[in-house]
Amino acid sequence: MTTALLRLAAADPARAHAVAAEALDGAAPGPPRTLIGLRRAAALAAKELGRLEEGLAHLDEALRIADAAGLDYERAQVRMSQVGLLAAHGDLSAALECAAAAAGVLRGADADRLAANRACALARAGRPDDALAVVREALPRLRRGDDPATLVGLLINLGLARALCGGLETAQASLAEAVAVADRAGLRSQAAMARGNLAFVVSRRGDLPQALHLYAAAEPGLTGERVVQCRLDQAETLIAAGLTGEARPLLAQSLAEAADRGYRCDVADGLLLLACAELADGDAERATQTAEQARTAFAEQERTGWMLLAEHLLLRARWAAGDRSPLLLRTAVATAGRLERGGWAEPAADIRIVAARLALHLGRPAQGLLEQAGRARRRGPAALRVAAWHATALERSVAGDRRGALAAVRSGLRVAGEHAEVFGAAELRARAARVGEDLAALGLDLARSARELLAAEERRRAIARRAVAVRPPADPQRARALAELRVASAEQAAAVARGEEPPHGARRLARLEAAVRTATRRHSPARGRSRPRPAGAAALVAALGDRALVELVQVGDGLHVVTITGGRCRRWPIGPYDAVAADARLVRFAVRRLARHDDETAARGLRDAVRRMSSWTPAGLHRALEGRELVIAPTGAFHAVPWAALVERPFTVVPSATAWLHAVRDAGVRPGRVVLAAGPSLPQGEAEVLALAHRYPDATVLHGPAADVASVRRALDGADLAHLAAHGEFREDNPLFSHLRLADGPLLAYDLEDVPTAPRMVVLSACDAGQAAGDGVLGIVGVLLGLGTATVIASVTPVRDAGARAFMTALHERLRQGTAPARAMSQVPRSSGDLGFQCYGAG
Repeated sequence: MTTALLRLAAADPARAHAVAAEALDGAAPGPPRTLIGLRRAAALAAKELGRLEEGLAHLDEALRIADAAGLDYERAQVRMSQVGLLAAHGDLSAALECAAAAAGVLRGADADRLAANRACALARAGRPDDALAVVREALPRLRRGDDPATLVGLLINLGLARALCGGLETAQASLAEAVAVADRAGLRSQAAMARGNLAFVVSRRGDLPQALHLYAAAEPGLTGERVVQCRLDQAETLIAAGLTGEARPLLAQSLAEAADRGYRCDVADGLLLLACAELADGDAERATQTAEQARTAFAEQERTGWMLLAEHLLLRARWAAGDRSPLLLRTAVATAGRLERGGWAEPAADIRIVAARLALHLGRPAQGLLEQAGRARRRGPAALRVAAWHATALERSVAGDRRGALAAVRSGLRVAGEHAEVFGAAELRARAARVGEDLAALGLDLARSARELLAAEERRRAIARRAVAVRPPADPQRARALAELRVASAEQAAAVARGEEPPHGARRLARLEAAVRTATRRHSPARGRSRPRPAGAAALVAALGDRALVELVQVGDGLHVVTITGGRCRRWPIGPYDAVAADARLVRFAVRRLARHDDETAARGLRDAVRRMSSWTPAGLHRALEGRELVIAPTGAFHAVPWAALVERPFTVVPSATAWLHAVRDAGVRPGRVVLAAGPSLPQGEAEVLALAHRYPDATVLHGPAADVASVRRALDGADLAHLAAHGEFREDNPLFSHLRLADGPLLAYDLEDVPTAPRMVVLSACDAGQAAGDGVLGIVGVLLGLGTATVIASVTPVRDAGARAFMTALHERLRQGTAPARAMSQVPRSSGDLGFQCYGAG
């Protein structure tokens, strides 16, 4: 009975715990061997259920019984069980002592079980090489035997040890085998545990969407410490994806639960991850404090290997905080050596790269450090490889080899692009682009000619934005979450309009938004999709014709403009980025005020701001652009500029020159359907749509209850022209939740990804629908352009309802006559209430 119960503790800990507790509560004490088996089963089950102290107490009692009865073999079995619980408790030395005490006694299958427990303790102690040696000895016997639970445990420990040593491919194979063995044996709990660990390794290999999918599949089958560990691993994945705002609360929750349940080992691990998140958030001072807490916790647990990782993070935090001292250099070199001797190859390479950059900063030789870290350019996580190429580029630059430095920049950005390419979700891809930010900035700084600067900037922008549409596959879970969010949003909006308290409040909306984000993030793009190269100057010259490209580029603290006019590519220094951006914000502020009501103070402010902006433009640039239609590729703060207040000629705004080139190729005029839709609570919008319906007699017209999200989405599929008049809202906290208000709730930017074939041209008669983040990638316009819409017309400011109808009617008159959208926009007289409208994409 006890043998079966011990196996049940791994497969179904809740049931095993209940059976053992009932047996132990019986009137008859039973034979010592039976009592010891029951106590061991109860202890192992209690650990899995999050009752660590209870489990340790069971084993202490089992040990007392074995000692009293003189049962040496059973005493060794109890010691074997203690290994896992003491490791979780943070008593790694005691855990390894228990393993050593049992090693000379246990035989056969028990010896192999001990090997699995000992390997886990060694890995948690920060000794992955020793853990691997233990596993390799026992694994062949377990594969030949008939103990799937122990085999799964050993394979999991093998996978984790290999991952910690940097062998991610072999680690993934071991964990995939563990999942398969557990599934065949019906070990649901262990299968879930193996999937959670597989997600950890898949994440470290760079496939974060697949990792998030595996975490979601694993967590429902986990209990106790396994849940805490799974959430800690998820937090690491979120940090790697740039989602530190979500990782930090998850870590806080996991740390609290681990501390409450006595999982001291997990508390130390969680502190180290929290320091990573704080450092990624730019809070180097707090990261230093948290990393010091982690180091102290590791020291108390005698986990010397993990103390080295805390020291690694402390050095990175000091570097991020601006420490450039010779002392930091000496400490970094010494720490790198200790990390390598401890088996931590990737952190050793990472800290050598920091040391190399510091040495170059101090004017000292860095070649030796770079040679030692050289293999990091070819293997390891993307961030490490990008950092290695960065250090190489710096070293070549200092040596006067600018061509070699630029080649290193290109190699590093190629790695960053491959890293971003695994993400199907636009939000994750934009965040993943941050891996290459510093390296891209160096490439811009190294560029001398206009063509070099344009190429460097287009490479930078290409990492954050695909030129080819990627739609998430049909996902019922995502669809349900979007539908529930729509209902909840509509109920909340109705309650607010009535002056009542919303029925569900912000908490439910936040939960539903989280469900949408989670479902979207799990999707990866189709395999085998080729990555288009950024547009070159020659291709742009051929496509532009008489038009002029105006691409804004931030180089260090300065703003530059690259132009292509008449076949000539030129570079123009403009001024300090922050000063020009401040004037651009004044233009935007004044236009937003004028959009709400005529205001002479705002009008005067706009004239002053426009004058100040014009003063930054060199006379030669004015002459070069004179009389030409413009293709404007802003950067940073300049994506929010209402360019119609500054440019009195046809223009279109694009996320990049490459994006414009793809949009132009897809912009051919073709006969097709026209869709006209109006949202609720906007009388002028409905009047606008009905007026346009007279000009497009064959159009699909949706208004009132008929203009719901599903109907509008179906109508958009493959349309030639779509005009949507509705209340709009831009969400700065998450631009993909920006929306247009329709009859049954919001049409989100996320919803547009479900349209099978993007409409060729979209006109959005709505407030703020043209706003975007992430260099123009994230937002309604960015999603439409990314999915293949050639041209979008939208406003970056509020829209005055009274003037919008006249503006849109005049615009469509010109579009119906065959006038190109950018030129049609320039021909329509504007009032102060519609200065925010502008053309995006092909133009």
